[in-house]
Amino acid sequence: MSDLQQQLQTLNDFNTEASIRIETLGNFRVWRSHEKIEAKEFGRDKTIQLLQYLISNRQHNALHKEKIMDDLWEDWNDRDFKVALHGINKALEPNRVSRAEPQFILRQGVSYQIDLEKVWIDVEALENFIIIGNKAYQSEKEIAIQAYQKAIDLYQGAYLPNRIYEDWTSEEREKSQLLILGAYISLAELILDTNPLESIRLAQKALAIDATWEDAYRIQMKGYIAKGNRPQAIKAYMKCEVILEEEYGIAPLPETKKLLQEIEAIH
Repeated sequence: MSDLQQQLQTLNDFNTEASIRIETLGNFRVWRSHEKIEAKEFGRDKTIQLLQYLISNRQHNALHKEKIMDDLWEDWNDRDFKVALHGINKALEPNRVSRAEPQFILRQGVSYQIDLEKVWIDVEALENFIIIGNKAYQSEKEIAIQAYQKAIDLYQGAYLPNRIYEDWTSEEREKSQLLILGAYISLAELILDTNPLESIRLAQKALAIDATWEDAYRIQMKGYIAKGNRPQAIKAYMKCEVILEEEYGIAPLPETKKLLQEIEAIH
């Protein structure tokens, strides 16, 4: 088994074995030992906000309590944080022994972070699958295909859609969107020769997220030509041209224009 195969297997195992699983894409759900934690178990919405904030900033070093509260709440006091943190720990570990250190939210003085070695989070897994896919792209095609497909399966929609107007969620939302767009296109490229119709479908999924994603139009053009459908390939280019003009006032890239010329030259 290669190193990348081993990494892929480890990620798959963590998905099934982690006692806390958190879904953020398209919805927000938390699972404790495969049992869904209902919102009422967290108590107040501020408790859920704090957990979501820690998830959004999971790749940073431990965050100081005051920064967390400044980012989350305009009017806050120390009690708000204590109650919210207690609510998280109680929901995640209802049977924790009194005074025992929490397992999943790590504390360093007055700084806090989520323990990524114990908590499975869909956006974190999505990124890790894509990293494996990117590493395997050139040398281990089958591993890359599996990894990208795993990432795509995880993407159920925008990151924390119920917090779309919160500044502290925007960076993660944009990042996960760019990652999944890349995964759609990379997988579509890998299978273009063997399954052009699926490549076209993947490109359509990318365009549903961002209608200006030019790579996706080129995939469609190549996929339709592979199926012998030249009119549809030209139509994909024309749509690309219209969308880019409407949105940005720009023309397609030279490589997209060159692909059109190659398609038009087919008799």
